[in-house]
Amino acid sequence: MSHEAIYQWVYAQPVATLRRELVALRTGRTRRSGPRPAPAPRIREPRYIDERPAEVEGRAVPGHWEGDIVVGKAGKTAVATLVERTSRFLVLVPLTGRDSLTVSEAIISAVGPLPASIKRSLTWDCGAEMALHKDITATGLPVFFAHPHSPWERGSNENLNRIVREYLPKGVEITSDPHYLAAIAAEINDRPRKIHDWKKPSEVFTELLESDASTV
Repeated sequence: MSHEAIYQWVYAQPVATLRRELVALRTGRTRRSGPRPAPAPRIREPRYIDERPAEVEGRAVPGHWEGDIVVGKAGKTAVATLVERTSRFLVLVPLTGRDSLTVSEAIISAVGPLPASIKRSLTWDCGAEMALHKDITATGLPVFFAHPHSPWERGSNENLNRIVREYLPKGVEITSDPHYLAAIAAEINDRPRKIHDWKKPSEVFTELLESDASTV
């Protein structure tokens, strides 16, 4: 007998019967609703990671980024985190709000100075803050979306977010001071990584930029 059949039997009984049988409903409900419907998509016309160039997976080609927002106390403050997949280089983008216009404009400003070869794609989750993804794509940085409830599809970003939380733990207000956030990012980027034979992400990212400059 499946657990679903048991639930349906329990919730079909009159409350008096349940009491006599000493069946305690922890939620206090006498009816059980069915499965929750999938939420309506908040992103219009998303392009999922299935449409990304195949080169993204191998990490050999630089310029593919993963992004997210880290939220502060009571959800009132936040910072955007951008991670370049090849170097694992982190950029902390100051935010003065979590609305889609603020987030999209902040990301466009943050990546604007980078050469085109270092901004080939951005992968984000399906958060409403990325509703204006087409504005970012229009600047030459195409946005793709991880599938809902699939954080492993942005593994580099998820790992870096955990490190960011060492500096900006849950329950604290997150500053939008660019100098303070840049200092945090610089310290994280100066941590040697085993995956880079103990080179720092900052060193690897600098090499990518210099390599691009030499080919111009």
